[in-house]
Amino acid sequence: MRILLVEDDVRLAETLAEALTDQRYVVDVVHDGEAGWSQVKALNYDLLLLDVMLPELDGVSLCHRLRSHNYKLPILMLTACDTLSDEINGLDVGADDYVVKPVDLQKLFARIRALLRRGSVISSPILEWGDLRLNPSTYEVSYGQTPIHLTPKEFGLLELLLRNGRRVLSRSVMIEHVWSLESPPEEHAVKVHIRSLRQKLKAAGAFEDLIETVHSMGYRLNQPDYQTNVV
Repeated sequence: MRILLVEDDVRLAETLAEALTDQRYVVDVVHDGEAGWSQVKALNYDLLLLDVMLPELDGVSLCHRLRSHNYKLPILMLTACDTLSDEINGLDVGADDYVVKPVDLQKLFARIRALLRRGSVISSPILEWGDLRLNPSTYEVSYGQTPIHLTPKEFGLLELLLRNGRRVLSRSVMIEHVWSLESPPEEHAVKVHIRSLRQKLKAAGAFEDLIETVHSMGYRLNQPDYQTNVV
């Protein structure tokens, strides 16, 4: 899941980005409303974490602009203004939820999970492919009855593959969804993570080419009852 954080307090932004990254989210950070607008136009985000008081374009105005341009992503607003009128103002322009600073991280995480569940097009929170199961909420992965322990990047890649099924994903697309804009790796890094992911899946009992390489194009999941040679 990819989150855009728009916060002009650099120290707070760094703290929130680090905490969200620890929760397995991919986080991009910008520090003013106009930059936030540009980012939303450039990339597909699963959620926008938006401060109210911002330079260039304030959070309420950015929220209003996004909704008027028919952007549907969940918007969670952050503010130091703890008054009912401020909350109503934010919700009236299209925000989905409202958190008051100083931010309680556990409460913030819970609100984010709730918004992502609400906005998900997937009916079940559990992603399944044959005997493979991934729970985005608890970060648990298993094959049959065998739990699989993955690194954050491996988890992100597997979740992305599960959400796309037989659709072929290029390495550049995987980087765009699983790594932040501040630290994109070389495309070879995707190959290394996929190799490790395959090894862990095989050790848990999955057939060897559950993650299929489509030559010169990328990767996709193989049908559980069909096997091909891994390129």
